[in-house]
Amino acid sequence: MIMTIAITTPLQPAIVESLRAGDEVLISGQIFTARDAAHKRLTELIENGTPLPVNLTNQIIYYTGPTPAQPGKVIGSAGPTTSSRMDPYTPTLIKSGGIRGIIGKGNRSPEVKKALIDFGCTYFVAIGGAGALLSKSITSSEIVCYEDLGAEAIYKLSVKDFPVIVAIDTEGNSVYERL
Repeated sequence: MIMTIAITTPLQPAIVESLRAGDEVLISGQIFTARDAAHKRLTELIENGTPLPVNLTNQIIYYTGPTPAQPGKVIGSAGPTTSSRMDPYTPTLIKSGGIRGIIGKGNRSPEVKKALIDFGCTYFVAIGGAGALLSKSITSSEIVCYEDLGAEAIYKLSVKDFPVIVAIDTEGNSVYERL
């Protein structure tokens, strides 16, 4: 029997470590968005020893570039983007940024998988092509840095029961290897 697990951010290490590949999860709390350009900037800051403009410790990064909000909505469509584009930056962000969760779509590189295991981070997937539906779980949205990047700026989202599946857990178990 499949159970749905409700979790709240910020993520505590014990919660992250209890999740297993294939678990269906509903996330509530705050999550942050970041895509390619933001990842590059954050990684450069880490490499230069400069503090990050946002505290990502025990947080979740969602790989999305939301579309503009329609009247009366807090955000437009907010579907996941292909995670592999962030692979060159992800190990550094997990290690030095203290991230406990990542949401995207698609499989990850061996280097990312190793970082997930070594630093206690979980990789979640959201359903691609369902951005309009996923945006219904977002209750507020604000740009927190890199506004010049437009849709690739870093947003702080408040979410309620945001649906994801654990794709790779902290032990390295992967739904992609099961297929």
